[in-house]
Amino acid sequence: MAVGFGNIRLPAWSLKSRQLVKGIIVASALVAGQAAALAPEHETRRLMLATEEAVTAENWGEASEYLNRLQNLEGEKPADYHYYRGRVMLQSSHFNEAQAALEAYVTKAGAEGSHYQNSLKLITGIERKRKAKAQAPQVGDESRVAVIEPAGDQKMTSLRKLYLADSDREALVLHLNSLLGVAGWRQDQAVVRLDRPADIEYRLSIVSDAISTQEIQRNDSGGVTRKTTQIPVFGVNPQVEWGCEQAVAACWIYDPRDGSRLLQLSPNRSQAEEIAQTLGKLIRNLQAASGS
Repeated sequence: MAVGFGNIRLPAWSLKSRQLVKGIIVASALVAGQAAALAPEHETRRLMLATEEAVTAENWGEASEYLNRLQNLEGEKPADYHYYRGRVMLQSSHFNEAQAALEAYVTKAGAEGSHYQNSLKLITGIERKRKAKAQAPQVGDESRVAVIEPAGDQKMTSLRKLYLADSDREALVLHLNSLLGVAGWRQDQAVVRLDRPADIEYRLSIVSDAISTQEIQRNDSGGVTRKTTQIPVFGVNPQVEWGCEQAVAACWIYDPRDGSRLLQLSPNRSQAEEIAQTLGKLIRNLQAASGS
């Protein structure tokens, strides 16, 4: 059987297929229209309720999906969003992101928040887990270092030429301070002017067999506070951890001794990663017997 359209004759099955496809397209459009019908504030509330139910049921994958959809919505997120994000990140052992999200909840909700006490307990638990991880013996580190050594040597040669340094150690310190000079943390991230110093910035130097870190913090009235910390490098894991969190607009370099926060930087992932890697190379250099 065929159906005619003017001078064109189509098989009946072809016509039915086209009608079916058209019906599916119309139905999809209706569903999409219904999904997009809610205003952002109502959609935020709907997804928050769905996230709460998923976390309560320990459906972590489902909760993560809802949180991702919430993150893409316009407008300010409720305080509980940060709490549930922290719970999901912790379940996935993303300690850095979990702690940052829970701290964002505590800051936003305050002591009156319904999850305030539990958030504080979770943050303490994260610090303990990170400290245990930092102090655990690292299996296979030496073999990994040996594999990347040739590329590392090439880069070190370039760094020595770039900074006109006499040794790898001197080049690494100069490179670290150069990176830190542009990665300082600012309260106002909207406009960054390099001719104005950051609110928090750092300078590193070598004191005997330790790395000396000076934190320079500026307040609104123009006052400056300086705090110095020394990190003895022997027995320290040279795999330096770092992490970033959008909710608080900051990246951190973690202390290789206990996993606590060492450097607070601008929310630039590539800068934070390079600073962590360079700091790790400096630690290895100081740990080496020759230490050139």
